[in-house]
Amino acid sequence: MTSKSSATPLPLVPVVVTVAAVGVAAGAALLARNRKAGEGGVSQQVKDLVVAQLLERPARNASYAGLGQALERGGMFLTGRAGRATDTPGNREVLAHIIGIERWGQNRLRVALGQRPMEQDDYSPYRPPADASLSELQDLLSQTRARSVDLARQLHAAAPNDDLKIEHNDFGPLTAKGWLQYLTQHADLESRKLKAGR
Repeated sequence: MTSKSSATPLPLVPVVVTVAAVGVAAGAALLARNRKAGEGGVSQQVKDLVVAQLLERPARNASYAGLGQALERGGMFLTGRAGRATDTPGNREVLAHIIGIERWGQNRLRVALGQRPMEQDDYSPYRPPADASLSELQDLLSQTRARSVDLARQLHAAAPNDDLKIEHNDFGPLTAKGWLQYLTQHADLESRKLKAGR
């Protein structure tokens, strides 16, 4: 005689990992690895795939208001991570890099708003001074993110044509929405490198 078990099956616990986060991490790692290996960069096909699937696709159906809210939420995580970071050269470098890239990206967004002409430059001039203290960098990070959120609001109020694209030095042409997505994801990924105190 066989009997059926009366035990209730254990509930499944969903694990949420966004494909975009994993993909951006993989794409960024691939780009960095190929740069360090001196292989002359990543193929255009790989770049196009990263842009299409990890930047433009998630941003395409989002509103500028929604992308601005994502920047704002991400800013809270950034502020928290930066606030827990110990004062080391490595942590100061990570913060300076995030700030420099975000300021550089802001100028590309100003092109989309018609506030400035396109200038093909890199992010180096937008980095904070090399001797900036940890507390100065923490403050600059918050101020810089607030400016990005403000630009998203301006884009919401005066949305550019969806076909308008502004050049990214590594990824090629991005829409304004793609740029906002890029800034959110770049800062999130880079800030994970910050080492917290004990």
